[in-house]
Amino acid sequence: MKRVADYIRKYHLLTIEGKYLVALSGGADSVALLLVLRQLGYQVEAVHCNFHLRGKESDHDEQFCRQLCEKHNVSFHVAHFDTVEYANLHHVSIEMAARELRYHYFGQLAHDIGADGVCVAHHRDDSVETVMLNLIRGTGIDGLRGIQPVNGLIIRPLLCVGRDDVLCYLAEIHQDYVTDSSNLVDDVARNKIRLNILPAMREINPSVSDSIAATSRRLVEVAAILNDVMAEKAKKVLFEKNLQNNSLVTVLKKDLIDSEHLLFYLLSPYGFSPAQIEMIYARLDSPTGTCFESSTHQLLFDRNEILIRKKPELSLEPMRIPESGTYVYAGKMKFRFSFASVEDFHKMPYKEANYACLDAAAISFPLIVRQVAQGDWFIPFGMKGKKLLSDYMTDRKMTLFEKQEQLVLTEAGGNVIWLVNQRPDNRYCVTPSTKRILMIECEMMSD
Repeated sequence: MKRVADYIRKYHLLTIEGKYLVALSGGADSVALLLVLRQLGYQVEAVHCNFHLRGKESDHDEQFCRQLCEKHNVSFHVAHFDTVEYANLHHVSIEMAARELRYHYFGQLAHDIGADGVCVAHHRDDSVETVMLNLIRGTGIDGLRGIQPVNGLIIRPLLCVGRDDVLCYLAEIHQDYVTDSSNLVDDVARNKIRLNILPAMREINPSVSDSIAATSRRLVEVAAILNDVMAEKAKKVLFEKNLQNNSLVTVLKKDLIDSEHLLFYLLSPYGFSPAQIEMIYARLDSPTGTCFESSTHQLLFDRNEILIRKKPELSLEPMRIPESGTYVYAGKMKFRFSFASVEDFHKMPYKEANYACLDAAAISFPLIVRQVAQGDWFIPFGMKGKKLLSDYMTDRKMTLFEKQEQLVLTEAGGNVIWLVNQRPDNRYCVTPSTKRILMIECEMMSD
């Protein structure tokens, strides 16, 4: 207990005046955390998540936690989750679903009761497993630091002790606990490390966990120094800009990326794996149009720049415009359709890109707003010959991102009347014989 008290003081993890939630699963680690913090005089309340993944065993764990809190006069909060349904709905693993549900609830509950943080029972051996897992999967230097004592609201006061220390403490105070049977099966990577790999490593060095933990602590300072250097370099390499369609993208200057580690520093926040980043670095001289994808973002080589954006929706449904009025497309673009007299033409902002003033008599409703399709063509305003939209966009030096997001407006016959926010079709433009004008405005909606 003294080691935990010293660790809390060293890293300024808790204050006697504060109020803290303790994530209580009923396992040895969380039970020890709750009781140690109470003995040290901290104000704590317990929170338990029942994920309903192990039938009666899950309900038994909840009951154990409830009784433990009643015995020690600790306020007890519990949440129930349909974890399987959440995992299926969000297309994530059961393990990831439980994690997302747990931490979202912790944050919400901490806000509701005015807690200063949420204490979780990760200990030294958990941190060692994380280092090993990151090393196996591939990681930068940050991944070799292990689990950190503070991450936002999450606080980890037990990182200074190992699993054996936890069990000894509980034995000394004659406190029982529950065992999650799923932790005893080597069916996930972390369990394989805990049950198979680390025991084999202890045959070589019985103190391997201490050795890995000590190395991780040293790397914390090294990583901080290196990240400061990378942050300074990133200021010269990374910036944001609006594309022609006003969408905001992150931009990297290719010729200023002088190391794979810098690229790792720049791209890892966007979900790109070490293996992907190694491949991207090896192909920095790839031609314009080369693409890579992480689970959340797309990366595009465009001349001497690398563009990064969040993955868009795969496909947007066409929107039917039956008559004049205001319409919102895909929740982000607002279209206004109105009619005006030709006498008012000189007052209209027809030269602005997000406006189109067309001959109403030449256009039949319903109109359709949709994404550009292969084979689409139009006659650009001021020209006589038809042109494929793909060729027109290439001539305009539009990026692949812009081409993928480009919209067109078609009339009832299917002809393109406006390459939205770019150029109208010459066949439908205002002429001296025009009697009535269809005025169209398109604007991006703020988030």
